Amino acid sequence: ENGPRLLVEAEQAKVFSHRGGNVTLPCKFYRDPTAFGSGIHKIRIKWTKLTSDYLREVDVFVSMGYHKKTYGGYQGRVFLRGGGDSDASLVITDLTLEDYGRYKCEVIEGLEDDTAVVALELQGVVFPYFPRLGRYNLNFHEARQACLDQDAVIASFDQLYDAWRGGLDWCNAGWLSDGSVQYPITKPREPCGGQNTVPGVRNYGFWDKDKSRYDVFCFTSNFN
Repeated sequence: ENGPRLLVEAEQAKVFSHRGGNVTLPCKFYRDPTAFGSGIHKIRIKWTKLTSDYLREVDVFVSMGYHKKTYGGYQGRVFLRGGGDSDASLVITDLTLEDYGRYKCEVIEGLEDDTAVVALELQGVVFPYFPRLGRYNLNFHEARQACLDQDAVIASFDQLYDAWRGGLDWCNAGWLSDGSVQYPITKPREPCGGQNTVPGVRNYGFWDKDKSRYDVFCFTSNFN
């Protein structure tokens, strides 16, 4: 009797695509038809992107009745799939590297609301990078620009972890998108944390983005 009158669900917690492709982020909602006032309020659907540190949300798309609004770099690239009255799925076209991440689908009806989260994964490659000056010469901001210069973006921890599972082994520590400094080791050895340590992604923690200098791990997708 006191349960939720509006339920939002994602059929898949994770979807895969590549740069330049199109993707549908699944989201459906279910309403209690016997709830008092059901049908009086217009359904409001809002999609936001969660930042890697989860401290804020970036507006992507909002829809309420005939009113629709798209934000930022998503303009002209996103729309609701419209597969039925309970379908809140979002279609993103011409995917960019920056589209990678977690998205929140929120449905609001009057005082009732619920959310679901979908992760958008891009198929691509993670690669370590340092400038010709040599290793450990980039602060965080320079590292981000260095990746852009290579037609890439700074890799996330999840992307680096997947690359490590695929066999990436690199002894130099590099920046990741959340501001941490880490490196993947598949073959433990003395110069890289010790021969008797276990394989894994070594974490140096978070460092000053202006003063600290390391290499960087970049990610690109659908490259030539």
